[in-house]
Amino acid sequence: MTLHAHHPRFSYQDPSIPTLETERLVLRAPRLHDAKDVAVLLNERRIAENSTRIPHPYSSADAKEWLSICNRCEGEATFLITLPDDTVVGACGIGPVDDGASTELGYWIGAPFWGQGFATEAVRAVVDHAFTEMELDALCAGTRVSNPASRRVLEKCGFQWTCVGLYRIPALGSSAPIDRFRLERRIWASLKSWTPMRRVA
Repeated sequence: MTLHAHHPRFSYQDPSIPTLETERLVLRAPRLHDAKDVAVLLNERRIAENSTRIPHPYSSADAKEWLSICNRCEGEATFLITLPDDTVVGACGIGPVDDGASTELGYWIGAPFWGQGFATEAVRAVVDHAFTEMELDALCAGTRVSNPASRRVLEKCGFQWTCVGLYRIPALGSSAPIDRFRLERRIWASLKSWTPMRRVA
């Protein structure tokens, strides 16, 4: 499932968003100068068609709007996923859902970087951050029924299937079935065997 936060507190420069390092990736706060790279990657119908929030086509103006409001909501932590040379690969983060009763994880990876395990590596880092630094009790997530690769990412990170629901997909102009998943802190603690992320800032 893709992430595209648009919740109305922190600016994109907020120091409460740390920099996380994994074996191959650096996850950092989004910045306005990332707009061009984000727009290039997100102007991809295959990504938009798996998202409940990303339009298609996707312009630099869309990217600037998203980047300007990232991490402004209490309880939100959105990271750009980059390679060590700061090449933007995708994004991953968490934030409160509309009902205010739960926190949802979302992510997207640019098509040139598919099939390399980057989504799983990034999601594990953000899950660790959510359950340690943010002390959350549970996370929810979703993925289209027709997106088995995204489902495998969630399952490898310990998420458990809960139900199927219909959600509107802007790029399709219609609704599609979404598998819903949940991961509780106690399950994460019992299953966690992956290499931990390292907070560097």
